[in-house]
Amino acid sequence: MSKLWKGLSDGLLDKKANDFNSSISIDKRLYKEDIGGSIAHATMLSASGIISEEEGEQIINGLAGILEDIESGLLIIDNTAEDIHSFVEGELTARIGEAGKKLHTARSRNDQVATDIRLYVKKEIAALKELIFNLMKVIVDKAEQNQDAIMPGYTHLQRAQPITFSHHLMAYFQMFKRDVGRLDDCLKRTDISPLGSAALAGTGYPIDMQYSAKLLGFAQVAENSLDAVSDRDFLVELAACLALIITHLSRFSEEIILWASWEFKFIDLDTAYSTGSSIMPQKKNPDIAELVRGKSGRVFGSLITLLTMLKGLPLAYNKDMQEDKEAIFDGIDTVKLCLEVFAPMLDTLKVNKDNMSAAAGKGFINATDAADYLVSKGLTFRTAYEITGKTVAYCMQNGYILENLPLEKYQEYSPHFQADIYDAVDMQNCLNKRSSNGGAGTAAMQISNAKKYLKKEQ
Repeated sequence: MSKLWKGLSDGLLDKKANDFNSSISIDKRLYKEDIGGSIAHATMLSASGIISEEEGEQIINGLAGILEDIESGLLIIDNTAEDIHSFVEGELTARIGEAGKKLHTARSRNDQVATDIRLYVKKEIAALKELIFNLMKVIVDKAEQNQDAIMPGYTHLQRAQPITFSHHLMAYFQMFKRDVGRLDDCLKRTDISPLGSAALAGTGYPIDMQYSAKLLGFAQVAENSLDAVSDRDFLVELAACLALIITHLSRFSEEIILWASWEFKFIDLDTAYSTGSSIMPQKKNPDIAELVRGKSGRVFGSLITLLTMLKGLPLAYNKDMQEDKEAIFDGIDTVKLCLEVFAPMLDTLKVNKDNMSAAAGKGFINATDAADYLVSKGLTFRTAYEITGKTVAYCMQNGYILENLPLEKYQEYSPHFQADIYDAVDMQNCLNKRSSNGGAGTAAMQISNAKKYLKKEQ
């Protein structure tokens, strides 16, 4: 296929250099965006009188035919083409003749590819949000089903204070809610049309950039042509969003892996989302969660690739920027795949409430409540802390828990301990008392608010 830049040179490259230079294997997935952008450009050219109405119709109909044939399988994208832009323009010219050569009037591949990738990212942000919303709905449903599942909350992976499984799940809801907000913010800076900025300096043709932007559904038009063709900040921003999404999925995966172990046995994974061992018949491995955790590295790599690509580039376009697509495509694909498999894995897991409750009863996670009880009797917290610590030490040495330590033994450490200490250290009461905003005792309210959020956003 003839190169678009044939003229000053003969357009011939060494085969290895040609293969190295080609991006068709990566950017061919942009065919819809490329054709859509070209249809908008041709429509604007015709409306502005830069090409005739007849030529505009020929180009638009030709492009529509190419899109239809690609989607039906009648037209196979030529992997020997330099890029998707060259392929589409070459195919158009082959089909409609000289009119096809007018498509690129007042346009460069620089603003063309910038337009294509922005259109693609807009579409993918919407798809990512939909997958996150689906996971958030699963989280809410699972949380609603397990409001009575008392479990230990942890700090430093040590049992700390009583919470519910519901409360724990809703913490992840908040993480993914922030992820949606970041994607919305990223969309604002993506939703800018560079079409008409041409190579770097704009064009002398009487184009209507606002019209092109409107046809393509962009919210605004780029204010600087040099920036418009060289800006990939929105890709870095999306990659950062993806990195945080996969970080949250990875943290969640780590907890699922721990909870599914025999040491915890808080949950059982469905056999559809776990695997066995080739030699150990008793094994049930959390491979899906482990893979989600493992794939975080490649998503982080996409972010680093984009930052490194941009950090030393002078304005405007440089061929280095061809590397942007493979990085962002892989990041998007990986996170979408992880979201698609994570939601049903979470939805189908079984919660072992008895094991959670048993773990909660053995870690003295109500010790803070015993100290708070003494504070309510007039002691300072620091004094109450010390007394409770000594009481817990005795329990640990003699096989007691705070709930069954005899009152006379309590009173050896402080006369302020009275019979109502047992109400104070009851696990359910400990939970109910934590009614501060967002506290462990407010899971029902959190779930209600989450449902309202999802209804509003979707």
